[in-house]
Amino acid sequence: MPSDDSEVRETLNQLSLPRRTGPLQALPRWFRAANRAVILMARFGFTMGPVSVLTVPGRRTGKPRSTPVSPLTVGGRRYVVAGLPDSDWARNVRASGHAQLPRGRRHESVAVIEVTDSALKERIMRAYPQEVPKGAPMFARFGIVGSPHPEAFAAAAGQLGIFEIRPVRRRGNSGIFTS
Repeated sequence: MPSDDSEVRETLNQLSLPRRTGPLQALPRWFRAANRAVILMARFGFTMGPVSVLTVPGRRTGKPRSTPVSPLTVGGRRYVVAGLPDSDWARNVRASGHAQLPRGRRHESVAVIEVTDSALKERIMRAYPQEVPKGAPMFARFGIVGSPHPEAFAAAAGQLGIFEIRPVRRRGNSGIFTS
């Protein structure tokens, strides 16, 4: 039986157990409370700069789950970034593929598609500090990226969940949606 931390690490290395990648495993405790406050303020009509509240059906329950996001536009397309790619909201989006985003007093139905092209992910993340200037320092402070500079964001692109947001339109009375 291993007796200290270095022996435990060595044993895990020998077993080759899968581990999470990326520098950040969990956000600080206060972040959840801050997110709840943003969601509550959004419900009362307050806006927080570029922050929107993305509402996604839960992957197990189907109940609406909301999280603050900062959509950014790159090349005429909108994206959202999950600093923790295994976060609940990112996993819910992957499972459902659709969400609601507020647009003024109305909610817009959107398709949410994960970006897999590494060059596109780097381009999106390189634009993040300019498109979301108040969010960029948070990514650096939490250790998601090495610094708040565009190249540091581009370098971290492969470790992040990046999703394209596409509007969904109803086609006639058929109930069929298109993006």
